[in-house]
Amino acid sequence: FIQGDLQAVFDALYTIGAIDPVLQADWEKINSEMNANPRHVHRICNSINSCSGDRTKLIEFLLGLDQKSVSFVALEVAREFSEFQDRKELH
Repeated sequence: FIQGDLQAVFDALYTIGAIDPVLQADWEKINSEMNANPRHVHRICNSINSCSGDRTKLIEFLLGLDQKSVSFVALEVAREFSEFQDRKELH
């Protein structure tokens, strides 16, 4: 899971132009690929978390990833935002 400032991660994804391609992508396919590569996803999330919400570090890290990995991050951010909203609405 991504910890800390999800908005900072979203902003970094937006800055590098990663949001629109993921919105147009097949989320089921991305999710299946994420499920097939849990260690890779875990490593990416740990690296994102190590940036501690620093947008410059996040952008630099994301720019070093391949497109599939960036898609993983974007989908994870979307999932976590959604789960946060669900929890918020329950309280």
